[in-house]
Amino acid sequence: TPGYGDSPPAKTVATAQGRVAFLDHVLQQLGMLRPVLISPSMSGRFALPFLLAHRDQLAGFVAVAPVGTKDFTAEQYQQVQTPTLILYGDRDTVLARQALRNLQHVPGHRVAVVANAGHACYLDEPQGFHRALLGFL
Repeated sequence: TPGYGDSPPAKTVATAQGRVAFLDHVLQQLGMLRPVLISPSMSGRFALPFLLAHRDQLAGFVAVAPVGTKDFTAEQYQQVQTPTLILYGDRDTVLARQALRNLQHVPGHRVAVVANAGHACYLDEPQGFHRALLGFL
């Protein structure tokens, strides 16, 4: 992700609009038509604004305790018609609860909790994570 980890700072993704444009460009370059977007942790800064701006381009959305859920209103989330799975580890006591509290406004969402897993539930309990993900897909 540009501007995170060891990647150099990127002015193009300094705003939500820039992050939406970046993700849109990536999906276009990959030739992806109506993908299911999986958004763990920091990727929420990219995925959530994209979901709200281009929800018609997604076949599904999987929120894995993403950051940034508090940046949007219940009314904005209520406009999302994309099938959504809210997924988190039961030991993630901060971001998971915040994401659930905010994303619960997405109509028809589903929730899956991975037992014995923390914030990176896909690393802590990959079998439980995959089971929940495949059940949604």
